[in-house]
Amino acid sequence: MPVTVYIPTPFRHLVGNRASVRADGETVDAILADLDTQFPGFRAQIVDASTGDLAQHINVYVNQVEIHDLEGPSTRLSSGDEVAVIPALAGGAAVMTPEMVERYSRHLIMPQVGSVGQRRIIESSVLIIGAGGLGSPVALYLALAGVGKIGIVDFDAVDRSNLQRQILHQTDDIGRPKVQSAKETLLAHNPNIEVVTHEQPLTSDNAFEIFEGYNIIVNGADNFATRYLANDAAYLLKKPLVDGSILMFDGQATVYLPGKGCYRCLYPAPPPPGMVPSCAEAGVLGAMCATIGSIQATEVLKLVLEIGEPLVNRLLLYDALTLEFRTVKVRRDPECPLCGDNPTISELIDYEAFCGAPLPSAEHAGSTA
Repeated sequence: MPVTVYIPTPFRHLVGNRASVRADGETVDAILADLDTQFPGFRAQIVDASTGDLAQHINVYVNQVEIHDLEGPSTRLSSGDEVAVIPALAGGAAVMTPEMVERYSRHLIMPQVGSVGQRRIIESSVLIIGAGGLGSPVALYLALAGVGKIGIVDFDAVDRSNLQRQILHQTDDIGRPKVQSAKETLLAHNPNIEVVTHEQPLTSDNAFEIFEGYNIIVNGADNFATRYLANDAAYLLKKPLVDGSILMFDGQATVYLPGKGCYRCLYPAPPPPGMVPSCAEAGVLGAMCATIGSIQATEVLKLVLEIGEPLVNRLLLYDALTLEFRTVKVRRDPECPLCGDNPTISELIDYEAFCGAPLPSAEHAGSTA
């Protein structure tokens, strides 16, 4: 009886680097025997040589249910069933439960992700600055993907005007802290993750302490003082920064990696106060948040998985009115005071003075578009 067998990344070299293969058998044990016939040496990778039984570091699932919860290797199969052979990974890798295998099944069958990649996602940690327009889709898609620890910095409360675009919040959340609403929404979508809330303004005094606990920083702030603060803190801590911004019908996204440029290389100085309006002043099309936020979430996952070409040294420009994407090059500036050849910034500075405008008050700190 033919069934599909999912092959995790560590075993794919045995099966021609395929993510799944077909095998014949009435039981799990028969399927494993057929795999060994088709791909000599496969069975030796998953059994205990001294007993001939499945090794303790190997789990086998039938339609996302572990066979120990069924009839073990004698579990009978039907046509169309899917068998998955999942090994434990070295280095204290996260163990995926049957529920998680089913939840992330569309990742697990992708050659670029697989069980190894999904465990990387589960073990990753991402800090999102703002639970607003950009932070909402970023946080939601990272939670759905299984990012194990998501931190959210925001000191704003949900306002009715937020509901046009900030999908983490609902009408009943009006007046509540955004971090609370965000945490409840994310855990409702995926209870397997950890959501850490930082209900405080992001300042020069606390940025290092907050950033230290995360692998990747995502910036969705809506003011220049916080943007420069996040850029400098991420660079000085040698952490990747996934940056995004939106206004009206325009959006931008890029990725800054330590040693490969920073926000100051792109914009050495902020515009004079009042020259560039905020979203509160000029407005923003709600769907813009989904477009740029999804791009930011995708860039985070690419960094975690170490696949593809991240938006490093490139600035993605999106014009929604013409539905055009353009990419321009961003060069590391050797004269940059932060990441240049002779840097003059080695600690966080006074960003209110630098930008000529105060950081958001506690009422609005950390909010995004």
